[in-house]
Amino acid sequence: MRKIFLSLAAGLFIFTACNPQNDNAQDNATENVDNESASSGEGIGRMEFENTVFDFGKIKEGEIVNHTFTFTNTGNEPVILARVSASCGCTTPTYTSTPILPGKTGEIAVEFNSTGQLGLQQKIITIASNSESNITTVQLKGEVEEQ
Repeated sequence: MRKIFLSLAAGLFIFTACNPQNDNAQDNATENVDNESASSGEGIGRMEFENTVFDFGKIKEGEIVNHTFTFTNTGNEPVILARVSASCGCTTPTYTSTPILPGKTGEIAVEFNSTGQLGLQQKIITIASNSESNITTVQLKGEVEEQ
């Protein structure tokens, strides 16, 4: 039930976070990641982020913001990122594609293009993985001013 609720909540953010004129035709749905080890009580990976929110402050329209969210696997099994998606086509994530072993770090790099995104911004990046929390989110926020 928790997975369904989190998926629905993430979907709500995905469909409401962008201005309609900037929507890209991309699949923003997150995948449900099977996690047998969590239900059986065996070892599991855990993603511990240094920061889950990055405030880029005030920028001028057209500027591009780049930020990298870093996390450590504090669990005892590898973490595999199955899918990373952004709430808007103006935000592009790239991420560590290899398993992150216990004690090692992974990264999710995000690029936000502020063209056409005036005003207060909050961009949600949804991470589907095999970690303890199957669905995790991080966010970019700030304000885009006219040039």
